[in-house]
This record gives sequence, structure tokens and C-alpha cells, in this order.
Amino acid sequence: MEILIIFTVLFYMLSTAAYFVFLFLQKNYTQRIGYFLILAGFLCHTANIVYCFVKYGHLPVSSFQETLSFAGWAVAGMFLVFQYKFNLKILGIFAAPMVTLIVVLATLVSGESYQTTKIFKNFWLISHVLAIFLGEAAFTLAAGLGVLYLIQENTIKTKKHRFFLKRLPSLDLLDSSGYACIVVGFTMLTLGLITGLVYAKSYWGRFWSWDPKEVWSGITWIFYAVLLHERLTVGWRGRKSAIMAIIGFGVLLFTFLGVNLLLGGHHGEFTK
Repeated sequence: MEILIIFTVLFYMLSTAAYFVFLFLQKNYTQRIGYFLILAGFLCHTANIVYCFVKYGHLPVSSFQETLSFAGWAVAGMFLVFQYKFNLKILGIFAAPMVTLIVVLATLVSGESYQTTKIFKNFWLISHVLAIFLGEAAFTLAAGLGVLYLIQENTIKTKKHRFFLKRLPSLDLLDSSGYACIVVGFTMLTLGLITGLVYAKSYWGRFWSWDPKEVWSGITWIFYAVLLHERLTVGWRGRKSAIMAIIGFGVLLFTFLGVNLLLGGHHGEFTK
């Protein structure tokens, strides 16, 4: 419903403003306001997704506009989970603007009214979409934590821009939180690929068709698999891990947007 979308965007924008106030004033109540505002936006967003699901019988991801909006919802939800788990108050300064940007972009792009089709009602496809989007959301937060890590590390080493020194958590906490995001993201991406393969077999009669989206999803999975392997065996931590998380987000962004816009394929048929 349009009213839910309006309130969703409004709450996300107000949350972004509150987190920026928190960044400068460092008043805990401003952080709490930002958190509850993004929570309110997420609840409105969820209500709109549920409404669309009940009305049309499938997840609202059948157009580019809907896909962007669903991605914003996933990032907001994943942020709320990690905020509760790690109490990283400053993470909102990245997550809230990111969610707001995605959702605002979704409202600006043209979106054709979708029709209920059999392809969107399959259990395996629904599981695939949810797992992939939540995994990508976790990777997005990992990239944000990577940026914060590099800022804090530079502040400590150069002893300049001490504005951030007291406003960002320790390097260890940023590193461990980013690692947790990558583990969750990789787990969800793996589940998403598995359910996607099962669905492809049931719908197209084959597990793999070398569709550009499939290829780049595989590349993304390999990238994060290497990152996790090197962290566990070689000790890629701290700065190197942060940089790789940011690079991984670039790969993810191309897989999410670039493939559909530039390379096409049967996945692109669902988000036109």
C-alpha cells in the first residue's frame, strides 16, 4: 500500500538523521531514537511486503523497483539482528543511510504492475530469494564494518582526525563483527545457491544453465569462500579482511545490478 511505503521511507530518513546527530553529539538517546526509527521503518516495510505477498501470491521481486525495495528491507532486517547481537551503536551511521538510499531509489525507478505467475509461487524459489537477499545484506554490512575499520585504523596510526577515535569501537570488535557478517552472509548465500539449483532443476529441467547471474553468483560464492578459508588458515584479519570485504561488496553489487543491466539472462526476465 502506498501509505505504508510513505511511512517506510519517512522512518528510514528520520533514522538516518538521528544517527548523524548521534555521530556528532554522542548522546545515547539519539542512537536509541535512530534504532527505533529504523525498526519502525522495517515493520512498515515488512507489512507492505506481507500485503503484496497475500494480494499477489508471491514475494514482491518481479520488477527492478520491487527488487531494490526488497534489498533495502533485507539490509534493514539484518542490521537490526547484528545491532542486537553486537550492540554496535555506530553501525547505524552506515546502515540507515544505505537502507534509505536503496528504498528511495526504489521509489524513483519505474515499476510495472506485476502479474501473478506460477514461477514465483514455488517454495524453492521463495527460499532461494530470501536466502540470497539476506546473505547479500550481511555482506553489505560486512563492507560497512570494513570501511569503519579502515577509518579507525588510520585514525590510530596517524593520530589525526581524532573525531572518529572516540566514536568508533575497537579494531578487534569491528573485525570480529565483520567476520560474523561474512560467516552469516556466506551461509545464507550457500543455502540460496542450493535452493536455486533445486528450483532450476524443477522448473528448467537442469541444475545449471550458465546464465550470467548463475555464473556471477558462483564467482561471488568462490570469492567469499576464499576469504573465509584464508582467514582461518593464513590469518587474514584486520586490514586485509576489511579491504577484501569491501572488494567483495563490489563483486556483489555487480552480480546484483550489473548482470541484469548489462548481461541479461533468464534471471533478468523476473526483474524487468
